[in-house]
Amino acid sequence: MRSVDELIADGVSGRRVLLRADLNVPLDKKTGAITDDGRIRASLPTLQALQAAGARVVVAAHLGRPKGAPDPQFSLAPVAARLGEMLGAPVTLAGDVAGTDATAKVAGLADGDVLMLENVRFEAAETSKDDAVRGELADRLAALADLYVDDAFGAVHRKHASVYDVALRLPHAAGRLVARELDVLTRLTESPERPYVVVLGGSKVSDKLGVIEALLPRVDKLLIGGGMTYTFLAAQGLEVGKSLLEADQVDTCRRLLAEAGDRIVLPVDLVSATEFSAEATTRVVPFDAIPADEECLDIGPRSIELFTEQLAGARTVFWNGPVGVFELAPFQAGTRGVAQAVAAVDGLSVVGGGDSAASVRTLGLDEAAYGHISTGGGASLEFLEGRELPGLAVLAD
Repeated sequence: MRSVDELIADGVSGRRVLLRADLNVPLDKKTGAITDDGRIRASLPTLQALQAAGARVVVAAHLGRPKGAPDPQFSLAPVAARLGEMLGAPVTLAGDVAGTDATAKVAGLADGDVLMLENVRFEAAETSKDDAVRGELADRLAALADLYVDDAFGAVHRKHASVYDVALRLPHAAGRLVARELDVLTRLTESPERPYVVVLGGSKVSDKLGVIEALLPRVDKLLIGGGMTYTFLAAQGLEVGKSLLEADQVDTCRRLLAEAGDRIVLPVDLVSATEFSAEATTRVVPFDAIPADEECLDIGPRSIELFTEQLAGARTVFWNGPVGVFELAPFQAGTRGVAQAVAAVDGLSVVGGGDSAASVRTLGLDEAAYGHISTGGGASLEFLEGRELPGLAVLAD
C-alpha cells in the first residue's frame, strides 16, 4: 500500500489531488453548529502535507445520511468554514459534488489551494450497490483530479464511489490517518502486549457480536457495559426490568458466557431510573436486584471500581462504546470512570472511535492521555473482526 508521503516524494506540485476525508462531524440540531471537530482536526496532517508540497487539493467527504439528493441541513458549508479556520486560509465549497460548478472551481485552483466538494451523499450513486451506477459518479470524480488519496478511515468499510471506485481509476495512496489507524489496529490483532483487556459498551449485542466472537480467543479480559449488559444478565436468568434487552440474543450470550468463563466481566451494580431524562431520579441497584418497573442506564460505583481494577495492570486496552447514557448528566459517571481508567493504562490504550471517542471530548477529558483515538467506530470493529474492508483492499492493489 503506497503512502501519501511516497506520493509527495514523487512530486505533487501543480497536480490535482482528490483527498477523501472523513469530515462527518456532529451538528447541533437547532443551530447547525459543529459540536465536535475532532474528525476535522484528524484530517489536517495529510491535508497540510499535500498543501505544503504544492498540490491542488480537492476534498471529498460526506455528512450525515441525506437521501441521495441535495439537502441544506447536510451541506458541508460549516465544515468548509471550520477547516478554513484551522488552515488559516479560505476553503471554497463547490455547489455540487462533481458537476459543472465543481469542474469550474477545480480549474481555478492554484498550487496549495483547497477546494471542498459538496456532500458526496447528495449523489445517490455514491452509495449504490450497482457497480455501473457508482462507476459513473467515480468517472466524474476522477476527472477532477490526477491523483487520489484516501484518508477517510471511518469510511473504508464502505464500497462507495468516493471510497472504492475512484481508487480504481486514479493512481492512489493511503493518507497519514489511515496509515496510523492500520498500524495501531494491526498491533491489536497480531501482537498485543499482555495483559490485553477490551471494554465493549454500546446498546446492542447484535451490533458487537462479530467483534466479541473475534476478540474472545485473543483477550485476557472482556469487560461488558452499556445496553449490552442486560442481555448478558438475562442470559443468567436475571430480571432486567425495563432495561434494553435483545431477547433473540439471550441464547448467544449464554453460549459466550459458557465459552469465556471468567474472561467476560459484567457490572456488579447499576444506576436505575423510572424515566429516561436529564432530570431523572436515580438509585444504585445490585446486578441481581433490578426492579421490574425501572430501567438501568449506567454502571454503578462498584462496577467502576471493578473495571478500574481489571484495567490497572493491562498493557494493551481497546475500548469501544460508552457504558452508560453519557449524554445525560445522571448517567455519565460510568463512562467517565472507564475513560479515566483507560487513560491511566501503562501501555497502549486505544479508543475505538464512534460514541466512545465522542464521550472523551464531551466529558472534557484529555485526548492526549490516550495512545490512539480512532476516527472509525464501524471500520475499527470490522477490521478487528477480520473482515476485508473495500476501501483498504483497493488501496493495496
